[in-house]
Amino acid sequence: MKPDHPHVLTINGGSSSIKFALFETGDRLLRILGGEIARIGLPQAAFRVEGQNPADNFTRSVTAPDHEVAVGVLMDWIEARSGGDALTAVGHRVVHGGPQYSEPQQITASMIEELHRLSPFDPEHLPEEILLTEAFHRRYPDLPQVACFDTAFHHDMPRVAQMLPIPRRFEAQGIRRYGFHGLSYAYLLEQLASVAGTDAAQGRVILAHLGNGASLAAVRDGRSIDTSMGFTPAGGLTMSSRTGDLDPGVAWYLMRSENMTPQQFNQLINHESGMLGVSETSSDMRDLLEYEMTDARAAEAVALFCYQVKKWIGSYAAALGGLDTLVFAGGIGENAPVIRSRICDGLEFLGIEIDEKRNASNAGLISAPSSRIAVRVMHTDEEVMIAKSVCHVLDIPTKKENTHEYS
Repeated sequence: MKPDHPHVLTINGGSSSIKFALFETGDRLLRILGGEIARIGLPQAAFRVEGQNPADNFTRSVTAPDHEVAVGVLMDWIEARSGGDALTAVGHRVVHGGPQYSEPQQITASMIEELHRLSPFDPEHLPEEILLTEAFHRRYPDLPQVACFDTAFHHDMPRVAQMLPIPRRFEAQGIRRYGFHGLSYAYLLEQLASVAGTDAAQGRVILAHLGNGASLAAVRDGRSIDTSMGFTPAGGLTMSSRTGDLDPGVAWYLMRSENMTPQQFNQLINHESGMLGVSETSSDMRDLLEYEMTDARAAEAVALFCYQVKKWIGSYAAALGGLDTLVFAGGIGENAPVIRSRICDGLEFLGIEIDEKRNASNAGLISAPSSRIAVRVMHTDEEVMIAKSVCHVLDIPTKKENTHEYS
């Protein structure tokens, strides 16, 4: 018998963190709490929770040398908090679905076996994400779990946007452009329809998810036609510590001149490059903006990021045959007016004009009245998309959503 108010837990595992949210379903999808275990693998990890109940609001240090210990801390806390009431389901963000998975699905043993096979596609994320699903299965063997794939939004991109210019035999192994941030883009498109109407969401849209990981997607008729990330999340834009697109000759050169191993090269392009590598001080845009007046390296890192985003906007306007709406989201996209302003500066030829006062206040609509293009700032929410997908896959009824009740 199904409980009156099923509880769905969402899990978003990163390379050094686990983000989570707990939702109550029923008449509406209600977020009860959300939080994160960060700095996994360091001497002191940080366990943070924000929720409706005052007892759910805290930040404390925990011991979490790896993801398995960290998720154990989380499961112990949820059990103690709920007084033994079982969860109804868990939904996981799975970064890479490979060529096989194009929609959310209940996790099975055969799926886990396939994800293990796919792990070399994304060694930065998939191993920890698989570990998290296995940890929940060991603790709760009868608890349904659903995988929500970040590549799914882009699964049906036009073939020309999926192809890589390498011998065709590699495509048979699944090596092609996939794209990521799909849960974020699906949410943003739903929100765009809600605030601006169906016609806007079905128009020519560029979605810019700009955070520690950053990408853009070109969307037309509600479908992804291209996106900046490719085979892995390391491609596309310069990011906080990822290179983005990189001349493959650089890899060959470093392997010869530095005797760099594949593991060392992976570390370089994912954790030592991007704005961190250029600035040599920080991967955080807030730090770089603070330093840029006195540190030329920080200024160049910021300039490189803005320049690359601007170029992608121009290229996607061409791919779309024009542009109707530009959406900024993600930690940088939502909270850095100066970055949005610098990106849009010079794009007047596309019809983009920013109202600087509205931009400075992080208003929802920041384009000037005279702008031919609507420029919007939107909060993205991957967790609610995961929760909605779990409810759909497992046939858990919800009539409407209200996702920010605890804030």
